[in-house]
Amino acid sequence: MVSQKVTIKNPTGLHLRPAGILCKEAMQFKSLITFTFRDNTANAKSVLSVLGACVKCGDEIEFVCEGEDEQEALDTLVQAVESGLGE
Repeated sequence: MVSQKVTIKNPTGLHLRPAGILCKEAMQFKSLITFTFRDNTANAKSVLSVLGACVKCGDEIEFVCEGEDEQEALDTLVQAVESGLGE
């Protein structure tokens, strides 16, 4: 299991478009990928779960990846968030 904290940079937070991009990135991997935010855990492969976390700009989330490609998954998701998730 690997984990890393990252700060959301999107001005509007994780609304539908960036949440969809995040899920699309996560679904490329076999590992279980979740993130924690304010005592809640969300499945990074589920758009509804990501939207339900209500993550705003400047919030810090912690990705947790567990499985055979966990490090690659973590690196990809952190890079996607840091690049702004297409925005």
